Amino acid sequence: MIEGLSHMTFIVRDLDRMSAILTGIFDAREVYASDTEQFSLSREKFFLIGDLWIAIMGGEPLPERSYNHIAFKIDDADLDRYAERIKTLGLDMRPPRPRVEGEGRSIYFYDDDNHMFELHTGTLTERLARYAKGLDRAS
Repeated sequence: MIEGLSHMTFIVRDLDRMSAILTGIFDAREVYASDTEQFSLSREKFFLIGDLWIAIMGGEPLPERSYNHIAFKIDDADLDRYAERIKTLGLDMRPPRPRVEGEGRSIYFYDDDNHMFELHTGTLTERLARYAKGLDRAS
């Protein structure tokens, strides 16, 4: 039986740059760095974002960008603060996708290795409730 999410791993060209992104945007806490010891396929670092274990490993970046992404939940009041953090790190933000009112707001951005991240203000419960109303009714 699946107990939950164990961890997520991202392959990155530059461990230090991705470390700066994780700590600078997500307030991630570094809990391990392999340095010269290599237990896995390449050098790696582990972080915690809340209780979520994020691993980064050295390697070749994704060849292109896609809409595949991981979304982190944030409070709507913090949206502008996070957008500023992303801009400060010089990351590429996508324009928000069209949304119906009531499903939350999002910031989409790419890291230097073509991974897409989303910071989202809504919840699954809110989105399902809004979708249940259909397209004809705005609220």
